[in-house]
Amino acid sequence: MNFKLRESIGLVKSSYETVVEQTELANLPQWDLTALYPSLDAPEVERDLGVIYDRACDFEENHKGKLSVYAAQSGEQLASVISQYEELEDLMGRLGAFAVLSYTEDTTDPVRQKFYGDMQDKLTSASVHLLFFPLELNRIEADVLEKATEAKTLAHYKPWLDDIRKELPHQLDDQIEQLFHEKHVSGAGAWNRLFDETISSSRYEIDGQELQMEQALSLLQDSDPLNRQKAAKALTKTFEKNLSTFTLITNTLAKDKETYDRWHKFEDIADSRHLSNRVEREVVDALVEAVREAYPRLSHRYYAMKAKWLGVEQMNFWDRNAPLPQADTKNIPWDEAKEIVLNAYGRFSPELAEIARTFFDKNWIDGQIRPGKSPGAFAHPTVPSAHPYVLINYQGKIRDVMTLAHELGHGVHQVLAGPNGALMAPTPLTLAETASVFGEMLTFRDLLDKAETKEKRKIMLASKVEDMINTVVRQIAFYTFERKVHELRKEGELTSEVLGELWLSVQEESLGPAIRLNEGYENYWTYIPHFIHSPFYVYAYAFGDCLVNSLYAVFEGAEEGFQEKYFNLLKAGGTKHHSELLAPFELDATDPSFWQKGLSVIERLIDELEEMDQPE
Repeated sequence: MNFKLRESIGLVKSSYETVVEQTELANLPQWDLTALYPSLDAPEVERDLGVIYDRACDFEENHKGKLSVYAAQSGEQLASVISQYEELEDLMGRLGAFAVLSYTEDTTDPVRQKFYGDMQDKLTSASVHLLFFPLELNRIEADVLEKATEAKTLAHYKPWLDDIRKELPHQLDDQIEQLFHEKHVSGAGAWNRLFDETISSSRYEIDGQELQMEQALSLLQDSDPLNRQKAAKALTKTFEKNLSTFTLITNTLAKDKETYDRWHKFEDIADSRHLSNRVEREVVDALVEAVREAYPRLSHRYYAMKAKWLGVEQMNFWDRNAPLPQADTKNIPWDEAKEIVLNAYGRFSPELAEIARTFFDKNWIDGQIRPGKSPGAFAHPTVPSAHPYVLINYQGKIRDVMTLAHELGHGVHQVLAGPNGALMAPTPLTLAETASVFGEMLTFRDLLDKAETKEKRKIMLASKVEDMINTVVRQIAFYTFERKVHELRKEGELTSEVLGELWLSVQEESLGPAIRLNEGYENYWTYIPHFIHSPFYVYAYAFGDCLVNSLYAVFEGAEEGFQEKYFNLLKAGGTKHHSELLAPFELDATDPSFWQKGLSVIERLIDELEEMDQPE
């Protein structure tokens, strides 16, 4: 077990909305973390730390070296031991989640920084005593384990046992695994933290005001082109100031990953991610090839249209997410955003809306923008014995509403998968994006149906196409960039200049000739957190978007029964492979034509926009 504080699902989905006056969004919610622990200094924290360490030591002493014997004697006995391990995982996950969520509230607060660091240290120390467990499980003879799973209690854990069995070809000696495990806190974990604290403490000066990154990024979608340009220049200036730090972080983490992959006998630089996602390399390669081949039909074509709408032959990069001239840029109050999403969810399924409403009613959402707060948005599953939490930075624009729909999709998914328990509730990242993107699609379709005029419909369609391009084209470009970086890093350290050249090459390929990559844009790779926290995570967004496009087409053509199948998919959590979960919908991600179906949905929306441009 390579324990670390759990990654958030949908870690960051950056928004680009106009900065709003605080008075207009004064009563945004803050989450209530007391379902985990009352406070950072609560006695329950120290109590549970002690319980975890003592139980982990006892677990190792009582069971190490005996798992093969248990399996041979009784499936029930092995299941009982796994259940003890699962209870410990849940308790450790609770403390870990509390540390992460408290830290994201203000990553610049020294008290929270220390608490987060101390929790990492102490949980890692305890988990060292559990490290033997999955390694030793994998040494049980396959036929012995198979016979043991005939017992009903052990059969419950078979999906988890099958999953960890897939790690066997990459499993090392226990002491080497322990070394990798213990070094994480002072290795990759420390560099992750340096990145987070650098980003959160950075400021961007615009017209004499110092803004946080989320606010500066939001101005890239301001209706005033001068404000967009000012924001781009401010971002460029700060990114350049931090360039040497981010270059060092990137080089160090890429080398760290290369070392880990080499020792664990991963052939390809992304194979460890594919394994954790439980998806075959060939499936991802087919997705990447299909998307890159479609760039001219998608992003190139759309941005050429948008340049024409903005009255230019070529847009500056800071105009890429600009609103259309006729777009309504009014602020959407939080309560209105809430009802928009819940109504869209409710039209699909009242049960879906009811689960989502719980996040509002019980303060499971943090929507405020505050100094030091983590930028972007995410949904954190915490542990099955508690409940998920959602973080967004709400600024009152339509894309904030879509971000809310996206993260609530994650949250609902996590609630439904929770009964599978701490070991099998987590969903592979490729399928974890299904509910979030589906929630966005439901909200978009509901708003599109309410568009009163052709012009409003055009604006809605354009906004959705941009979201899809950001989710599919942009994320595959990110993945391509990461591959180039990690491959080149094997040959030696990469300079800032080389990293900038790689970034510009993939951006030019993906965005096309209608976007001008102005000076300074070569450093915009520096703020993407996925590159730091979750290497090669980004293709999961494209996977999820294309999958949902195909899934939604099935929904539109289904007479009845779709909702039940959809809920079964979400409730499965990590207990089934993507092929099993998609089979009821007659979808197959291993079929090369599968990705074309998803991409064709985006093409058809662009076709409709082109038709709207034709004179009647």
